[in-house]
Amino acid sequence: MGNLTVAFVGPKDYSKDIGKKAEASDVTYFDNKKGDVTINIAEPTGYPEKLASLFYAASLANIALVVIEKLDATFGECALMLDCVGIKKGYIVLKNYITKEQVAPIIKGLALERYEFIEDNPTAIREKLMQEAEDLEPNEPLKMTIFTGSVPVDRFFDVKGVGTVVLGNVSEGVVKRHDRLKALPGGKTAEVRSIQKHDDDSDWSAKGDRVGLALKGIDVADLDRGVVLTNNPEIKSTLSMTVEMKLVKYWPAPLKEGMVLHIGHWMQFMNARVESVSDDGDWKQPTVKLVLDKALIHLAGSRAVACYLDGGKLRVVGTLELP
Repeated sequence: MGNLTVAFVGPKDYSKDIGKKAEASDVTYFDNKKGDVTINIAEPTGYPEKLASLFYAASLANIALVVIEKLDATFGECALMLDCVGIKKGYIVLKNYITKEQVAPIIKGLALERYEFIEDNPTAIREKLMQEAEDLEPNEPLKMTIFTGSVPVDRFFDVKGVGTVVLGNVSEGVVKRHDRLKALPGGKTAEVRSIQKHDDDSDWSAKGDRVGLALKGIDVADLDRGVVLTNNPEIKSTLSMTVEMKLVKYWPAPLKEGMVLHIGHWMQFMNARVESVSDDGDWKQPTVKLVLDKALIHLAGSRAVACYLDGGKLRVVGTLELP
């Protein structure tokens, strides 16, 4: 079963002609299913007011769909976010007589430079995305060889007669029915009572799946967006770190002590104060000590995105590798 998650950047509700609206918040999800093949489109409806919405939509996607109506600072910020998150494959649709030649200098050197330009035809786009999903390696065999997994919580609520239910994407590994998962940070343990994928019951879920988990042993009061449900012993919890950062090419000035950045990883988007900054002559690649407001949950070597919400028209700062 191929399951493709698509980060959408473009006019609001464009995705409704590609998939059926499934969930709505600051990120709205549209999905489509054809046999065992599914596509799930994440549209950041809270953006541009909430930069976090753009990060969330991009953070767990396999591929991007970018619809360009205007060549402005908002498009530039979206292009930088997709590049920093590391979405290397995607499609670009041009509207309002914008040409490839106009777009080329803006995306030069970014991941979008490798995206394919396609026609503005939602039906054809849907079929193309379905084909991408069909071409993915089936993830079912993973359940036979991988025995741990992680689900960063996106949404959560109490359902009468069911109990606590969370929605999120499996970020790594496999999560199965009856698994016991720790909720980090905090450490409370929950048992997976049932799993749904695209409204169908399942005994397991694997990396990339959008899931609903019914949980036993944990209340909604114990949860928050960004909490990671995991049984992977390699998951780390970090409150401070010294890391090498790579700033985006348009970032205008060196980072300074005392700046408050936001660090995005999985469904976490949290405050981090810059405690010290140094470099070897290239301020675009500094070594930075960051102190976070609360623990960041991650695997060693994972990529995170740094943002500066007071940055005006450019709020995407750059990337860092988590220790």
